[in-house]
Amino acid sequence: MSYILQTSHLSKSIGGRELVTDVNIHVRQGEIYGFLGPNGAGKTTVMKMVANLWKPTGGVVELFGNPLDHASYEVLKRMGSIIEFPTFYEQMSGKENLQLHCEYMGYYNKGSVEETLKMLGLSEAAGKAVKSYSLGMKQRLGIARAILCRPEFVLLDEPTNGLDPAGMKQIRDLFRMLCSEYGMTFMISSHLLSEIESIADTVGVINHGKVMKEVSMQEIAEMNTDYIELVVEDTAKAAYVLAEKMQLSNFKVAGDSKIRIYERGIATQKVSKELVQNGVAVVSIHQHAENLEDYFLKMTAEVEKSC
Repeated sequence: MSYILQTSHLSKSIGGRELVTDVNIHVRQGEIYGFLGPNGAGKTTVMKMVANLWKPTGGVVELFGNPLDHASYEVLKRMGSIIEFPTFYEQMSGKENLQLHCEYMGYYNKGSVEETLKMLGLSEAAGKAVKSYSLGMKQRLGIARAILCRPEFVLLDEPTNGLDPAGMKQIRDLFRMLCSEYGMTFMISSHLLSEIESIADTVGVINHGKVMKEVSMQEIAEMNTDYIELVVEDTAKAAYVLAEKMQLSNFKVAGDSKIRIYERGIATQKVSKELVQNGVAVVSIHQHAENLEDYFLKMTAEVEKSC
């Protein structure tokens, strides 16, 4: 298996506080890897270590097959990144900022600045000072800078911050195009489930500084865990009927009024009929298929129980 990025038992502590612990992630060449977790989960901490901005307390970051260390300058030339908020020379124009980036990266491809500005919808604003840009425009300029030199690996921390829904879709389409046509590999962090689900090939789920799972979106689709979701007035009584009267074991109470039944091949009509006959008031009953949101919530719930 060809991995552009691997981490092995990666940890980071600051002031005696453990930010991330024993993080093992694997990003394959040519894929879009979604790094998914709630705010404060440790996504930015990991990305700062991958970008060599922070040194690990323990463990190893391996990029392009080589361990990352203080002298890994050439390796970093093969990367583009946004970590937290992109910063610029505010008095200079967007175009001038990108030209300067090309200079210190040693990248001299005629027309690349103009082409990249066009890709990000910034052609008309190219000559304006960055201080006049909106938050969304600065985010687009940051993405433009990250992909400008056509890096092999692009590291993006919450790249769609400040963008409206149409802008988010445009950026997702751009990433897919760069991945398929230019062979770029992306690692994109987000707390937005819909954003990751619509673009990622593989997802790493992190919470409380620990990576719970790495799974391909294809695997999640193939799982396609069907379940019946009940909303009832008395979950205790409903659970008794399911277990004792219907002999079901694969279900769980998912809230004050919800129960999810994961048994295969059982009809909603049969469940509803049995509950009503045993005096359980059924508010609603629906058939569902598990998606990334369900998977994510299940993973993070497991972390909460272990903390």
